[in-house]
Amino acid sequence: MTVHPVGSRDDWLAARLELLDQEKDLNRRRDELAAARRALPWVPVDERYRFDGAEGERSLPDLFDGRSQLLVYHFMFGSDWDEGCPSCSFWADSFDGVGVHLAARDVTLVCVSRAPYPKLAAYQRRMGWHFPWYSSAKSTFNVDFGVSFTPEQQRDGGTYNFRHVDHPPEEAPGISAFVLDDGRVFHTYSSYSRGLDSINGGYQLLDLAPKGRDEDDLEWPMAWLRRHDAYDDGGAA
Repeated sequence: MTVHPVGSRDDWLAARLELLDQEKDLNRRRDELAAARRALPWVPVDERYRFDGAEGERSLPDLFDGRSQLLVYHFMFGSDWDEGCPSCSFWADSFDGVGVHLAARDVTLVCVSRAPYPKLAAYQRRMGWHFPWYSSAKSTFNVDFGVSFTPEQQRDGGTYNFRHVDHPPEEAPGISAFVLDDGRVFHTYSSYSRGLDSINGGYQLLDLAPKGRDEDDLEWPMAWLRRHDAYDDGGAA
């Protein structure tokens, strides 16, 4: 039996118009935040990071693939893990297909993880993904950008999402933006934790559904989640 308020179409329309004003205000604020994000100072990246991918070893400038802007999704896949993080896999399910549109706006999207490239390639085949994915196992890239933590950091504390964490995990998710200007790479932005919600197509759609994400009564918010090849009951928790 439903316990949700029920009303007439006129009741619904009045409430919807009130909500529309709030949505428009949020959109305006989102535009302001996007402009502030773009106005952040650029930080030179002088470290010569090396990555392994389908084309062999590549530098950070190589990852731009001929474009001037690069988005790196920091996919959680530890060095000795056998498969990628389920939550990062949920995010990555939104990445295929969008690359051609980003390329039309001079942007390249890639994933980077610490696991050796053969593990990444095998998992990517399993998941049926096609976006570029690189291993940073040969460099400190993941540690430097605050998404992987050394044993010492896990023991003594580290920084995640710009705040000190007493005992960070081995791996954490994030996204970083870079620009290639006159042959030099600059770091322009990074976001972590709930800052990644906006790039998850599944969550954005669930937010439109009558029950939303429906995670409040779970042991932890994403307890329902499975890799897309692991659901055996239509996605029910």
